Amino acid sequence: MDIFQEWFQGLTWATSIKEIIDIAIVSYIIYKLIMLVRGTRAVQLLRGIVVLVAVWAVSFIFELFTLQWLMNQIFTFGVLAILIIFQPELRRALEQLGRGKIFTLGTTAAEEDQSIQDRINQVIRAANMLSQRNFGALIVFERGTGLSEYIESGIKLESQVSAELLVNVFIPNTPLHDGAVIIRGNQLMAAACYLPLSENPFISKELGTRHRAAIGMSEISDAIVLIVSEETGQISLAMNGQMVRDMKEESLIAKLHEELNPKMKKPTERTTFFLRRKGDRNG
Repeated sequence: MDIFQEWFQGLTWATSIKEIIDIAIVSYIIYKLIMLVRGTRAVQLLRGIVVLVAVWAVSFIFELFTLQWLMNQIFTFGVLAILIIFQPELRRALEQLGRGKIFTLGTTAAEEDQSIQDRINQVIRAANMLSQRNFGALIVFERGTGLSEYIESGIKLESQVSAELLVNVFIPNTPLHDGAVIIRGNQLMAAACYLPLSENPFISKELGTRHRAAIGMSEISDAIVLIVSEETGQISLAMNGQMVRDMKEESLIAKLHEELNPKMKKPTERTTFFLRRKGDRNG
């Protein structure tokens, strides 16, 4: 206590302002780092690191020497492991730092709403055009769970989402038509991406690889996947391991707005979407 009292007594106005600025800068950097890893698998990995640190603290407090030795070995090689595991996030951070974007202010709520609106409009336009021509399509909206490893499996585009680009990607017999496109925020990150197939034995036998891939992606992540059938032209939506087939445009727009804009979502509506349309659900 005496140390703290002496420290506070020794503070001057100049020192206080300097300390406040110092704390504010560090806090802002930590905030930007959190925003950088938010929406990627790094969040889950960070939780695992926190658990390891907690285990090490317990072993230190209760003098569990064997466990403490084991945790020390893990931490010794942990730095290299972290560099490997977080390589995509670290690269993205350095790229944003180089472009001067990491210290820019975030968008306002109105700008975010407009961005979501524009993104959905472009995807719906593309889906309608593809449906009319019976061109198959697989469009993934990334949300909380990061999909970097699936983005890496495809051809990187990192372009603005537009209906024209999406239609061109899924024209048959073109280099990028086979596979999925993944949308992160307002960017179309990659095309021709490989998605995991669902192993659910209750999926309807009439569904092909495209629909199984959509369900598989929605099973292992919180992504929303839009599917256009090349056989029937029907537009379907997969989420939480379930699928609604042959959705009408109004229902599709409403559901995408609800899920991609968390401010619009009501707690009681999250699990009722698929229940309302049991007759259309696969399986």
